[in-house]
Amino acid sequence: MKIAVVTDSTAYLTDKQIADNNIHVIPIPVIIDNEVYKEGVDISTEEFYEKLKKSKTFPSTSQPAIGELITFYENLGKQGYDAVISIHLASTISGFYQTLKNVASEVKGIKVYPFDSQITVMLMGNLALKAARMAKAGASVEEIFTELEALRKTMNECFIVDDLQNLVRGGRLSNATAFIGSVLKIKPLLTFDNDSHKIVAFDKVRSMKKALKRAEKIFEEEKKRVDYPLRLIVIHANDLNAAESWKKELSKKYPDCQIDLSYFGPVVGTHLGEKAIALAWMRDIDK
Repeated sequence: MKIAVVTDSTAYLTDKQIADNNIHVIPIPVIIDNEVYKEGVDISTEEFYEKLKKSKTFPSTSQPAIGELITFYENLGKQGYDAVISIHLASTISGFYQTLKNVASEVKGIKVYPFDSQITVMLMGNLALKAARMAKAGASVEEIFTELEALRKTMNECFIVDDLQNLVRGGRLSNATAFIGSVLKIKPLLTFDNDSHKIVAFDKVRSMKKALKRAEKIFEEEKKRVDYPLRLIVIHANDLNAAESWKKELSKKYPDCQIDLSYFGPVVGTHLGEKAIALAWMRDIDK
C-alpha cells in the first residue's frame, strides 16, 4: 500500500523537511482586514506580523473550502496513493479535523485517515515527519497510527504570551476570566490541558524572566520522570533574538537534548499575538 502523509500549514515545517520527506501541506486561511490569505502561500510569516501592526480589525482564521479539500485528496489518489494519513491541528482550537472526518467518505479513489494531533506547531510537524518516514519504510496505516498515538502522549508545552486579548477574542482560552494579563501586567503561562486538550492558563508571573524559568522547571521535572530522550523546541512569534538567546541558554543546561528553533506563523500568531514565546518538548523522533 502506498501511503501519503498530509498535514496543515500550522506544522511550520521547513521547505526542506517537506521536500525531503514528501509531505503534502494544506494551507489554512487567515483573514486580515477582510482579505483572505492562505498561510505560507499568499502571505509569509514576516508579512503577516507587519500587516498585524497596521490592521484595522482583529485578524481571524478559517478552514479550507470543502471542495478544495476533496480535490486535494483525490489528486493524491491520481498520483498513485492508496491511502492518506492526514495530521491536523487540535480539534479543540479548530473545526478542521471534524470537517475532514465528515467529508472523508466523499473522497473518491483514495482512503483518507484523519488524525487529531491534539496540538499544533512544530510538535505536530514532528508527528508528520515520523509518519512520513514510516510510510516510506513500508509501515501500514495501523502501525503509523499506533506510533503517532504513542508520540502524542509524550508532548508537552508551555506558552508565554504578553497578554490574553488575542486568545480571549478568538474564544480559544477556556479559563480566561481568571487570568487577565493586560490588566495585572503579568505574563500568563498557557498549555494544552492533558484531559480536555483545550488551551488553559495555569500560572502567572510578574516578568518574562520568571516565566522562562517556570517553563524550564516544568521541563526539568518531566525530564526526570521519563525514561526516553526528549527533544526541545523553542518557538517564537516574531521575536527571533529572544528565541535564539533562550535556545543558547538551554543548550548549556541540557547538552544531551536536541533543541530546535521554530516559530508561530500567521494562523497561530493570530491567536497568541506578537512576542509570544514557548518551550515545547516530546520524545525525540530521531533517537
